[in-house]
Amino acid sequence: MIVQKILPKHCNNMQRELLNLFHSSNLPLHFNKTGNKDFTNYQRISIIILFFRSKKSLRDFILEFRESKWISWLGLKKIPGKSTLHDWIKLFDMKIVRKIHQITLPDEVILTSIDGTGFDSWQRSRHYEKRALELGDLPHMPYAKADLFIDVKTQIVLDFSLVTHRKHDVKVAEKIFKRNKIKNIFGVGDGAYDSEHFHEIARENGIIFYAPLRKMNKRAFKNQRPSGKYRRECIEEPYYYGLRWINETVNSVLKRTQIHFLRSKKCYMKQREFAWQIIFYNIKRKIKISSQEEIQTFFCLIIIIYPIRTEHKKQ
Repeated sequence: MIVQKILPKHCNNMQRELLNLFHSSNLPLHFNKTGNKDFTNYQRISIIILFFRSKKSLRDFILEFRESKWISWLGLKKIPGKSTLHDWIKLFDMKIVRKIHQITLPDEVILTSIDGTGFDSWQRSRHYEKRALELGDLPHMPYAKADLFIDVKTQIVLDFSLVTHRKHDVKVAEKIFKRNKIKNIFGVGDGAYDSEHFHEIARENGIIFYAPLRKMNKRAFKNQRPSGKYRRECIEEPYYYGLRWINETVNSVLKRTQIHFLRSKKCYMKQREFAWQIIFYNIKRKIKISSQEEIQTFFCLIIIIYPIRTEHKKQ
């Protein structure tokens, strides 16, 4: 007699979120109509996210993946190789990855924040870096700067950008705000985003943005009013501006728990690596928020004892 083990619908919260993520993405099960179909896109996306969660090299991840329960949870017929997993990361371009990222966004957004930060983008020993500096032959240090547009309440990343060259914060933020589809929201940023043209782009895309005014030039008059309608509205600081520091918290969490440094060497691979890390971060936030919102129902059984008066019959 063959006994078949019946697994639950979701073995853990991560599998539940991965399954919902794939079904909501409307991606086909296979990109090809004919040919090899050993792996589905659901399995590919799940393994890619699990790989970036592991923070290990491709080779080490595959070795440990062979011993994990995810093989049965994902229904894999075979285990992918190191080069196969690397090809999957290149298979999903930024257009598809951003489409997947949009699924992880919260349903309701009121207050947002935007800020930029730098990430280590090299793998070299600090010891040899010091020796090279002493010899005067320090190799080129790659540059990677990320801008995060977050929801203040849930700390979920609404949009992101990663550039590997010097670019002003306003120029990057303009592209992020032009991609924004959430309307009637408030946004805050630091003094680097003080630009009248940027305020106009924010209003056109449904964002009432506040950024503190830059310090006036010493040669300017002390009582000179700032130019621009929206910049003059930013003279008074709103009561919610202090929540902008939550963006710094998100930056810190990403650096401490996920992205110690970017492993990829090429620019387009760095962008995809960072994008998958943001998707994994949003999944973690959704799991944490859903666990806090679970309502536990307790059933209370009340036993009421009524005294009953009985008369004893005389014999």
